[in-house]
Amino acid sequence: MAVSPMAKVMIVSHRSEASELLEALQAEGICQILPAEEAAVARDNPDLAVPAEPPRDIEQTLTSLNKAITFLKDYSQAAKGLSMLAPRVVVDEKAYSQAVSDEQIPRIIEQAERCSSSTEQARGESEKLLEILDRLEPWKELETAVEKIAELQSSSAFTGLLGTNHVEPLAERLVEFNGAIQLVGTSGNRAACIVVCLKESSTDVQKLLRGAEFEPVSFEGMTGTVVELIGQYSEKLRQTQAQLDEFNRQGRSLGKQMLKLQILDDHYSNLLERQQAESKAPATVCTAIFEGWVKRKDYSKLEKIVSGFGASTVSKVEPAKGEEPPVEIENRAGIRPFEVITRLYGMPQHFEVDPTVFLMPFFALFFALCLTDAGYGLVIIALMAFFIKKAQGDTKLMWMLGICSVFTVVAGALTGGWFGDAVQQFIPALGPLRKRMMWFDPLDKPMTFFALALGLGYFQILTGLMIAFIHNLKRKDYIAAVCDQLTWLVMLNSIVIFLAGKAGYVSAGVGGGFGKLALVPAAAIFLFSEREGSLAGRLGMGAYNLFSTIFYMGDVLSYLRLMALGMVTAGLAMAINVIAKIALNAPYGIGIVVMILVLVCGHGFNLALSALSAFVHTLRLQYVEFFPKFLVGGGKLFEPLSRKYKHIYMNK
Repeated sequence: MAVSPMAKVMIVSHRSEASELLEALQAEGICQILPAEEAAVARDNPDLAVPAEPPRDIEQTLTSLNKAITFLKDYSQAAKGLSMLAPRVVVDEKAYSQAVSDEQIPRIIEQAERCSSSTEQARGESEKLLEILDRLEPWKELETAVEKIAELQSSSAFTGLLGTNHVEPLAERLVEFNGAIQLVGTSGNRAACIVVCLKESSTDVQKLLRGAEFEPVSFEGMTGTVVELIGQYSEKLRQTQAQLDEFNRQGRSLGKQMLKLQILDDHYSNLLERQQAESKAPATVCTAIFEGWVKRKDYSKLEKIVSGFGASTVSKVEPAKGEEPPVEIENRAGIRPFEVITRLYGMPQHFEVDPTVFLMPFFALFFALCLTDAGYGLVIIALMAFFIKKAQGDTKLMWMLGICSVFTVVAGALTGGWFGDAVQQFIPALGPLRKRMMWFDPLDKPMTFFALALGLGYFQILTGLMIAFIHNLKRKDYIAAVCDQLTWLVMLNSIVIFLAGKAGYVSAGVGGGFGKLALVPAAAIFLFSEREGSLAGRLGMGAYNLFSTIFYMGDVLSYLRLMALGMVTAGLAMAINVIAKIALNAPYGIGIVVMILVLVCGHGFNLALSALSAFVHTLRLQYVEFFPKFLVGGGKLFEPLSRKYKHIYMNK
């Protein structure tokens, strides 16, 4: 239940077995290998080279595989039966080995590349031909061969499209230039026209055409009548479509090999990672030196792996001065799902505490208070159980929501929320049982909910300060423990008791005594909370830190969102129940159907919206109000060399 202690290691391996050693390390996934620029041995021994060439051949193979997979995706049936929860094909070791050793794969990749190129070319040609045919369609009534239009001796001819509303006005204007216009055909609101004029008037006519938004159409490179041209291009289109159909047939045939290509893509991706680790490692002529990190508890396992190679050794080394180890957190099974929250925030630094175990009860309780509906909690539990059963890979988030929903059921039972007031509206016989389980009704006693939210917020803030206080004591940083945490713990609690005395909850004498006691930590905060810089600077920051007492009040008030969200969820659920009951009176005997639809859709919407709000706002309370009291963050994540699969899911 803490940040996992790390050990820095150095592995020295003969080049002849370095690749096999890295493969064994990758299979186990316990050791992070540092590149040469981060390795202390390379900085201390600049003569060590990094001679290996980057694995260009593997990179090229992966590029070809990715192109083939992208092309065959539309033709493959490999994704059939997959779902959002299980998006990868399940593969066992036997199928994996068969695909990796299949000697036909290079030929399949080559065929896929050729087919992809040919298909793309045929599609481009088909689009080009369709465009030409579409352009020729308005001109099919033209009986003159298109090449003869440009052979006029003393006249100029302009072919193009013109808005139908511009034809008559343009014809009248052309008379001024001894020109004429012939309407050939129409396409929508555009008319295919031939404009003829004397050559000496062509410049003026062109200006006139531009003003009329005349769109020139060229028949350059074409011969014969338009009807003949349409026939020729239609035949070419038919041939191109036939070629495209053949390429599609080849694509469907190659698509049957998609799974093998995906397996090979994952295989080569892992191989590339290994070879990159080897190529970036410091080395001599005969040896490769791998410097890295391993969890201390896994060091014996690492020794066992390395001992299986006769020309390789491993030993622990001291980290370089100022070098920070990577960070990994480990928790027990019941707490582990809440690592999702910590990882979203970022890893703690290696000398800090893992916040997961501390945030777990608060997060689950706050999530429950934001929903305060046992019915909604039961629905989420059922959904998460289904998702966990069907999902591939990491299911921490689903387990976390399931645990939070158990708390939600309890919170809902204690506040009487069962799909809002569904018990009172539809099953009044269960009313006495509901009341026996209730602690209070938030709508009847909102101030109880108000006090509960503020009390929990104040308690979590004090918990954050206490965590930092105990952690500093363990690190023997007694000055920070006293000046940065103990002073605040004493002062805040003293102020609370002083205010309780003013309100009559404790005797005035006790309240007054604690009010005077609060002056001692206040003076300590003013004098010693800032311990660096000049005296004036320290006192100035001390005054600011003391003024920050008011920020604690803002932090506590922020927890009122628990009450607000809980009551909004209950209020909207009650409104849905009222609408459903009204719908029951619908005519023609459809009332029961309408009521069920209102209940299912309404409560489904409320559940989705409320659960999202509960998650987001509870997350915010941890990140903004709780974590800053004891956590700095910014640790580097421990990323061991391990096998990763993008396309497949290994069935072990």
